[in-house]
Amino acid sequence: MSNRVTRILVAIFTIPVLLGLTYWGGIPFLILIMAIGLTSFYEFSKIVNKKNIFTSNLVGFISITAIILNTYFHFATYEILLLILIPILLMFELFRDKESAISNISSTLLGIFYAGFFSSTIVAIREFYASGMQEYANGGFIIISILITLWMTDSAAYFIGTAFGKHKLFPRVSPKKSWEGAIAGFVFAAISLIVLKFVLLTFLNWIDIFAFTIIIGIFGQIGDLIESLIKRDADVKDSSNLIPGHGGILDRFDSLLFSAPIIYLYLILFLK
Repeated sequence: MSNRVTRILVAIFTIPVLLGLTYWGGIPFLILIMAIGLTSFYEFSKIVNKKNIFTSNLVGFISITAIILNTYFHFATYEILLLILIPILLMFELFRDKESAISNISSTLLGIFYAGFFSSTIVAIREFYASGMQEYANGGFIIISILITLWMTDSAAYFIGTAFGKHKLFPRVSPKKSWEGAIAGFVFAAISLIVLKFVLLTFLNWIDIFAFTIIIGIFGQIGDLIESLIKRDADVKDSSNLIPGHGGILDRFDSLLFSAPIIYLYLILFLK
């Protein structure tokens, strides 16, 4: 079976589950994001291992679990969480016989923020309209729209970039990506969100749609480049082989992890 057929079959089976859990929200969606955050951290830790850097996985897993659960249940402020988690991480490194404490601590913190805090904003977006029962689905509609737009952006950037790409975007980071592909991705992000405005995002105005286009069409692609930068530095192709034909969780959700915090910032600054 070819890699492309495998990718299509996996997508056919996983996308309905992902969209269904997103629409459902609540605890099922919380568990989904918890799995994404923890797995992303684990994959990140394996990537940095290639650089002879060893993250504190126990501290990372506990921290990410606490961060994501706190986003849903609101049992502490983020300041309190950080004041607890960072000293624990620093003390924990005293008992580890690893080469570079500075690199290990720094990478663990980066992994916690990248996989943990960024994942938690996906939960925050889903729960943004939790105060009103009739409006609760709106958070799900936003995330579903983000996912659809990212998929369209990624597909357009890949196919059009492959066919017409002449000018390299960031050859040091990802030699195959081109400006033509990136522009096509942005255009398809705009088209997708215009359509979604009439289907799922009727509660948003056109200024919101424009803002979402900028965030997803640009920063979503930047998120993909950032993960590529990390993988290239460690000389790895995929974050893992967990998803047949697609690589790892971090490979599939890098754009979402990077754009979700900015979408959430927009929501709390302009729609709250």
